[in-house]
Amino acid sequence: MSIENKSIAIIGGTGALGSGLAARWAKAGHTVIIGSRDGDRASQSAKQLGDSIGVEILGMENAQAAAAGGLVVLTVPYSNHQSTLELIQPHVDDKIVVDVTVPLMPPKVRTVQLPEPGSVVKGAQNFLGKDVRVVSAFQNVAATHLADLDHDIDCDVLVCGNDPKARQTVIDLAEDASMRAWHAGRIDNSAVAEALTSVLIFMNGHYKIDGAGIKIMGKPGSAEKE
Repeated sequence: MSIENKSIAIIGGTGALGSGLAARWAKAGHTVIIGSRDGDRASQSAKQLGDSIGVEILGMENAQAAAAGGLVVLTVPYSNHQSTLELIQPHVDDKIVVDVTVPLMPPKVRTVQLPEPGSVVKGAQNFLGKDVRVVSAFQNVAATHLADLDHDIDCDVLVCGNDPKARQTVIDLAEDASMRAWHAGRIDNSAVAEALTSVLIFMNGHYKIDGAGIKIMGKPGSAEKE
């Protein structure tokens, strides 16, 4: 699926992670809609962000944004995840939904705590149904780095989902946002990226790192015989 001439709706887009992705995709030429539970707040945040980078960004209430977007990105806290899924469900049939959610449960955010389905994003796929192509991505990128458009994001993105074409669309979007992304298998494998976030938070604190990330070593095709 190509999202050319289609808009990207970022649900929960007024937060640091959502606004960082919004800014990078808008700057790359995509039409971006910021969603929020408060439509007025979404409009104000969208205008401020758009003015700061010299492009137009739209703002709407979350359900309206999900309906308007050709592709939907979910960037809400874990505590709001299920209620947000219920809100957008009527508006995402036959769409790609990129879920960035990580099961962080304060105060133990440095400890891996995966939910019963195996991962948050697998649970989202189960809830939204087979007609929605859920893709897991961007869990291991520091929100502060995304928000700084001059920052060179020196880490890789794991992309998981049951539809390879949907995964490729998200990989292309990651590249538009100046990131390198990799096919990482079916939605079940999202557990790795979600769990890794707690590990990285621990390492940030233990080693005083400004936004630890991961990098995949090796060159595609290097194992092929000549």
